[in-house]
Amino acid sequence: MSELPPDHSDDQPDPLDNFDEIIAEETTRDPDLAVIEAGSRTLRTQGGPPEADIPTRPADPEVDKALREVEAELATRWGETKLEPSVSRIAALMDILGEPQRSYPSIHITGTNGKTSTARMIEALLGAFELRTGRYTSPHVQSITERISLDGAPISAERFIETYQDIKPYIEMVDAQQEYRLSFFEVLTGMAYAAFADAPADVAVVEVGMGGSWDATNVIDGDVAVVTPIDLDHTDRLGSTHAEIATEKAGIVKQGATVILAQQPVDAAQVLLKKAVEVDATVAREGLEFGVVDRQVAVGGQLVTLRGLGGEYPEVYLPLHGAHQAHNAAVALAAVEAFFGVGAQRAEPLDLDAVRKAFAAVASPGRLEVVRKSPTVVLDAAHNPAGARAAAEAIGEAFQFSRLIGVVGASGDKNVRGLLEAFEPVFAEVVITQNSSHRAMDADELAGIAVEVFGDDRVQVEPRLPDALEAAITLAEEEGEFAGGGVLVTGSVITVGEARLLLGKG
Repeated sequence: MSELPPDHSDDQPDPLDNFDEIIAEETTRDPDLAVIEAGSRTLRTQGGPPEADIPTRPADPEVDKALREVEAELATRWGETKLEPSVSRIAALMDILGEPQRSYPSIHITGTNGKTSTARMIEALLGAFELRTGRYTSPHVQSITERISLDGAPISAERFIETYQDIKPYIEMVDAQQEYRLSFFEVLTGMAYAAFADAPADVAVVEVGMGGSWDATNVIDGDVAVVTPIDLDHTDRLGSTHAEIATEKAGIVKQGATVILAQQPVDAAQVLLKKAVEVDATVAREGLEFGVVDRQVAVGGQLVTLRGLGGEYPEVYLPLHGAHQAHNAAVALAAVEAFFGVGAQRAEPLDLDAVRKAFAAVASPGRLEVVRKSPTVVLDAAHNPAGARAAAEAIGEAFQFSRLIGVVGASGDKNVRGLLEAFEPVFAEVVITQNSSHRAMDADELAGIAVEVFGDDRVQVEPRLPDALEAAITLAEEEGEFAGGGVLVTGSVITVGEARLLLGKG
């Protein structure tokens, strides 16, 4: 289904013309943030109206200042890539807070790719059945407050600040008792669990940060454990084979739980099934107990028929692109069925109208998300080869661009060669860039690998993301206004988040 760009007046001023001028005015702001937010203003007319799913900075200057102070305090802690594999610190925090994570049932999600989209689908389904949900996902696309959601929406900046201030004295007590201070991710996890208990939430939908056994989220005992497809990522921490990675991720499978398994490599499946037997867990496997029966490309997404644990759910509209999202939907549906006891305590399926309504409302920002027309600009947070292969296949199916330009900015600890090789067949040219994170791979280093994959004549280097976006849009427009050129920005959640702001989304 082709996304044809609408007519765009040639006599409009180019918003990029005053980009540097606006940045120069931002003398009192963090330089990286100034670049991103200035770009947000200059490109807003091209990007269309902002979407409410991802929060903007608080409009109240005092609230914004308080949120920045919390962010600054969190930034003094170990980042998400620095780990000491233990749940002792988060367990100590939960203990001193009165075990808030045990005040509600939970659905716990691990895997390599698709966790956030699956979590959002599970959340939407639970909400359609009038349950109050708390969702914890990571990393965030633009705002740290995205990570903690209640009733399908990120908590407000005010509530985020209040939650942090409420548990800060207890965080400091744990810091004083432990060999290492609580990390950035551990503090956010504690905040999420406390916020869900305070709401109160009827059910928590929790995505692991990394791995499973020693992930900070693993102080919950999920009634349902979900394992999305496992592939090779974070191999320096989780293991170099599917089986080794599965061993770590199997740590979220608790005694007597129900395990929902997406399609897995054989060696990973063997590990997960063995763990289920050890803890007397019930297993439902994609392709056997549930799955995708049919899928057809539709305007803005796809129409799918899903087979769940209780029967078939025909003609479900899913406003997300790609076969991988249809499989995520099947996993999410099975997880919610299992939560309600479908296939165990009850035989009848969930209400079809409620299921259809829930899936039709699902959004997953930064996952093949269209953020601009003329030419069409799509964002996808693929950051490993498996995610890139899924995105490459899906964009070919959903958009049918005559000429696709890639904008790639990746983290230095990723398999960037594998990622670039996955996109090579679909990118006519690629613009190499880097995001503002300290983890970002240097643009010249990434370009060297890109030249080996694409050839010198198909690679352009623009270290600044605003310049990379402008260059890619220019390349996509070379065939003419109605030729069907497009741009895909990818390689990192951070790159996608910064591009999303530059293009006026949020």
